[in-house]
Amino acid sequence: MGHLIVSDLTKTVGDKTLFNDISFTINEGDRIGLIGINGTGKSTLLSIIAGALDADRASFDHPNDYRIAHLPQDPRPDPELTVLQSVFGGDSPLIRLNREYEDALRALGNEPDSTAAQDRFTKLQNRMDSDGGWDLNARAKTILSKLGISDYEAKTGSLSGGQRKRVALARVLLEPADLLLLDEPTNHLDVASIEWLQDYLKQVGGAILFITHDRYFLDSVAGKIYELADRTLYSHRGTYSDFLEAKALRIEQDEATFEKNKNRYRNELKWIRRGAKARSTKQKARIGRFEELSEKVKKEDGPDPLDLSLASSRLGKKVLEGERITKGYGGRNIIRDFSFLLQGGDRVAVIGPNGAGKSTLMNLLAGSIQPDSGELIRGETVKIAHFTQHLPEMDPNQRIISYVTEASNDIRRQDGTRYSAVQMLEQFLFPSNVHGTLIGKLSGGERKRLYLLRLLIEQPNVLLLDEPTNDLDLETLSVLETFIDSFPGVVVTISHDRFFLDRTSRKLWILDGSGEVTQELGLYTDYLEKAARQEKEAAATPAVAEKPAHQAEKPKKKKMTLGEKKEWEKIGAKIETAEQAIMEAEEELAEAGADYGKVSEISARLDELNREYEALIERWSYLEEIAEA
Repeated sequence: MGHLIVSDLTKTVGDKTLFNDISFTINEGDRIGLIGINGTGKSTLLSIIAGALDADRASFDHPNDYRIAHLPQDPRPDPELTVLQSVFGGDSPLIRLNREYEDALRALGNEPDSTAAQDRFTKLQNRMDSDGGWDLNARAKTILSKLGISDYEAKTGSLSGGQRKRVALARVLLEPADLLLLDEPTNHLDVASIEWLQDYLKQVGGAILFITHDRYFLDSVAGKIYELADRTLYSHRGTYSDFLEAKALRIEQDEATFEKNKNRYRNELKWIRRGAKARSTKQKARIGRFEELSEKVKKEDGPDPLDLSLASSRLGKKVLEGERITKGYGGRNIIRDFSFLLQGGDRVAVIGPNGAGKSTLMNLLAGSIQPDSGELIRGETVKIAHFTQHLPEMDPNQRIISYVTEASNDIRRQDGTRYSAVQMLEQFLFPSNVHGTLIGKLSGGERKRLYLLRLLIEQPNVLLLDEPTNDLDLETLSVLETFIDSFPGVVVTISHDRFFLDRTSRKLWILDGSGEVTQELGLYTDYLEKAARQEKEAAATPAVAEKPAHQAEKPKKKKMTLGEKKEWEKIGAKIETAEQAIMEAEEELAEAGADYGKVSEISARLDELNREYEALIERWSYLEEIAEA
């Protein structure tokens, strides 16, 4: 155990300086979330600390036996190794022992009559007993299981990219280390695995520095935030929520300072325009201050945020309708007898365990594959944009501005005003000085952001988003969420990012892995909490012996009372009224600014409105069950 002190770290890639003379200290027990816009050098920083990449200049101070374990964003294990061989790839004595034991076990399986193989296996088995190797072996298999890997003898070359990432994560978690460096550890994990990883990392000894786009995960694990921006590393103590609160306050203060500078600038400009002659030293100094202030105002007065309510192609009442859609592979139904109707304004989250068929369902909606049976009816005016997990080929020699203008150079908003491709690039965090940059020089996250922008400015009316949050920075996610808020069409999303789904979806399509798809209204986290509660209640309920078939009683269907029927007819309107009241309170809260008394009063009212809303939803759910029965 110990600490890592990094001083005067500078790194330039091509003609771009990522960070210049940054310094920081990582202490034992630190849990640090590293954030920043794609392209600022987050992954590069982790690779430099891990020793996988050289810095232009840097000073590192740590104990001689300081151990670092690194999970890169795109790990590339030896394709000929099995899962267990890859996981036991470290250098600690116990890991080496487990690697040798698994090799001996495999050799014995191949040559069970070989005396040499039997002797070697017995010797290593005894060492596993004496050195405590079994605990590590069991721990490795538990970690793999929690991360959704069950075939320990599969060659890593046969695994998908997401599975390889999970195997690499298991290897890093198994290695004894003073510092864990984790680059997007939640990518390709389902919610159960993410929640398990959250709890696991809280128990890990040593320090952790990690990059993630998952804001719930970041807020749960990190006790300190490092932000890479403007070639500098900023340190913030506290959770991600604390960081956002502090940043909002800083922006508010900066805006107040900027307004003061603008007023000063106007006064100075009046004086300059009066034609005062710069003869005296005092006058020359004043003109110098004016020029300096002018540059400062220009620098701070960046492009105004765009209203992202872009116009989309006209959409009819019926967008997409499925009638008893079925799709299977290898004799197994992935989707079975699924019927649905998508209408304008729908926001749907497709959820379920890995391998349940979420991407298959998305490809059916996109029309890239056809159902085995059933009918998919598409509205005449439907224009689909399908954001897939894997980016299409992009010409590395094409410039950013050219790539965007190929799709459109003139984007129309709903009110008829138009935006240029340059304005849209700036809104999607590509400042004007990089518009001529070659695509080949962009990071993976920057390419993903650019591809997303290109899809959006083609002005579709149906967005199919398959894991859009992977590898995107938090600011880009915020831009995308704002876009979805004002998008008049349909949005269907697959994501393991709980915050993103809560922010953008109000309807759930739940795949269970056996072909069944159920539909529910509500937030994703509410569904998870309900599922966890039901699982806990089921585990706590004692098993009751089943009656013989001839004695089985039919469950009695509960009927609505007259009062409940009247309540059922009116409760929808009450829910809409409650939602409107919440929206109005949230708008008041946003306008309250720094009036903390008003903020406190509105917040208390908003809490009460939310409680009433939740009670209405719970009552509606109860009445709906009776109505369906």
